[in-house]
Formats: sequence, structure tokens, C-alpha cells
Amino acid sequence: MTRAGCPTYYHSHLLQFVPLCARAVCDNVFLSTVCTYRVSGGVAELLLQSYKTTLNTAYLWTSKIVNYQKPTFGGTMAPRSALLGCGLLVILLAVVFPPLDAASQAINQELSDLFNELWKLDVNRMKPGTDYTISVQGKAGYVSQGSNHARDHASSPLFSNVNENKLKTITTFSRFMKLLDNYERSTGVAEHVSREEVTENNLFLDAVLNTEVMKHAHRYLVSKGHSQSDLRTFKRQLYTIWFDLYYRSGSKDSCGFEHVFVGETKFGNEIAGFHNWVQFYLQEKSMNLDYKGYKARDHDIPDQDDHVLNLQFSWHGLVKPVGSAFVGASPEFEMALYTIIFLINTHRSTTVVVNIDECQLEVVVVRHGRSIGTAYPKLLSSNNRHL
Repeated sequence: MTRAGCPTYYHSHLLQFVPLCARAVCDNVFLSTVCTYRVSGGVAELLLQSYKTTLNTAYLWTSKIVNYQKPTFGGTMAPRSALLGCGLLVILLAVVFPPLDAASQAINQELSDLFNELWKLDVNRMKPGTDYTISVQGKAGYVSQGSNHARDHASSPLFSNVNENKLKTITTFSRFMKLLDNYERSTGVAEHVSREEVTENNLFLDAVLNTEVMKHAHRYLVSKGHSQSDLRTFKRQLYTIWFDLYYRSGSKDSCGFEHVFVGETKFGNEIAGFHNWVQFYLQEKSMNLDYKGYKARDHDIPDQDDHVLNLQFSWHGLVKPVGSAFVGASPEFEMALYTIIFLINTHRSTTVVVNIDECQLEVVVVRHGRSIGTAYPKLLSSNNRHL
């Protein structure tokens, strides 16, 4: 193109980050994402409003591509017709190079193999249709972060039945459930951990460490040099990662376990974390939680036997626009998976794409010092539709 349009240099770089924007626009999983392009004087600006992990990615891409400038239509800037031409080019590129097919994602094969081994070892996993029954119902609509008004697309609860006797008799599940009432829901309120709660944390870890799932995960981490073979040392490592308190909103008000498995509220109008199906079921049963519907792309509607769900819900009057969780998985499986990703990477935020059973998913782990800040799965495709 001519100087009045998009220089070749920037055109070549547009090709690098158009897929990121196209994905943000088209991926109905994170419907709070709004993405637009503005092209001015050969400078492309990506405006992306989304969750923090998505924002961080966008800023990294933008910093690598261009020097950020506030676009204007005065001075030596290109004429409006040229800007419109560049805008059309971006749209065409986003259509011609769609990145949304899950099969085009970069699969981490080593972790896929490892997690499938853990999946097969997870004998405590609940089975859909046998140990629990869910009803995904309708597709939830768009809700902006911080808004607590969501149209209900699910007239019934997500869980219509769960084998509670099995939950109470499987040691890891029963000890896991004892931890769910140990935390202050609101961030900014300091946590006070009693001796009894410390004992509960340790008994839970003892149960987890006694499973084949965590034993296999431990052997893998030792083989990679990320953990010591001594079991007591590994347990202390797990305690630091999951149960050590840290500052999230001005006081020692949070820890990895609370955020990921229990859920928190912040600013008085947002739900943070809350990525566990047992907590979801128990809160739904207690009438504290209202399932609003699933979140997915039109061509990949979830069903009752999916092991990962993206969903929308309200909790104590606040709305989570998009949440995600494994369904049926044991606490030891989730803890092992997130711990492995946390320890084998040193980045603040790590996202890996893996195939587990019949699902393809992104697993996101964000660190908070030596502990987990958040961790969750995001379903990309299910029932082998990505194959």
C-alpha cells in the first residue's frame, strides 16, 4: 500500500496480531472482551478490554509491534479514506486467517500425555450420569465485569443430582469440603487461620499425597528438578503454594486454595476465582448461587458429560460473567495439574493448551510470589470435536 495507507512494515506486523484480535472478538467464551482496531499514520492500535490475563497478552503484543501513540485525524496523519482502507484490510485478514479452530492451537504434547495419565489414575473422579447429573440449559448472555444484572438462561440448577454419600466417603473429597468454610469471602478482610484449620489443611494434604494421582505428579516434578523426593519437603512445598496467606487487597486476605477452590469477592461487586465444581454444587444447594447458563461458541455447545464447563452464575448477589471449572474431577487431580504448571514455569502468567480425555482446553496459572494467585481451565472444544 502507499504511504497514505498502511506501510508494508506495519502490514506485515498486522498479520502477527490479527489472530489475537480475531480470537478476542469471536471467542464467545469471554464475551466481556471488546476488541477494535484503529489505524493511523501506519500505526495500529489494539484496544482490548478483557480479563487481566488477556489484557497482559494484548499489551505484550502491542509493545512488540508498534510504539503506542494516541491516534488522531489531524496534522500529517493519513486521510480518512486511507484509514478506512486499513480498517477493511484488518477485517479481511481476521476473516481470512481465523484462529479459532481449536485444532490450530499449539498443543503441549508432553503435558497432554502427563495429564491424561493423571486422568486415568483419578479413581476418585465422579462419573457423569452415575455420580452426578447436570443440565447445561441455555447460553448465557453478555455481562460486563462488575455488573450484577444478568438475564437468567437456566431455569433449573446446573446440578440436579450429586452422590453426596460418595463425596463424604472418599477421603480427599470429605477433607476438601471441610476447608470450604475456613475463609472470609471478601478480599481486604484479613484471614485468621486457627490451629484447627491448620490441622484440616494438613490432613487434606496428607490425603492428597496418598493418592496415585499426586504420587505420579510428584515423581514427574522430581524428575524435572522442581521438587525434592522427600515427601515431607514436597508437602511443605504444596502448603506454601496453596495455603500460605498473602496480600491481595491490603492485608493477608487470600491464598491459592481460597481463590481457586472457594471463591472470593472484591470491590463489593465482583466475584474472583471460584473454579471448583463441588463448591459450586454446595453453594447452589444452599441457595447462595444461581446458575445463569453456559458460555461457548455456537458450534461447540456443551452437554451433560463434558468434564470442563465455561459458565455464568451469580453468588451472594454478585455476578461472574464467565467462570470455568472441571466437573467431576477429584481435588487431587486439579491440585496436581495446577501445581505442575506452576512449578515448571517461572512466568507470572502461564497458559498451556492440552488435550485431556475428549476435551481440548487452555489451563491458566497465575503466580503470586511463591504461591498460586489463580488457576483455571478454559474449554476450547469437547467430545473430540477438535480432532
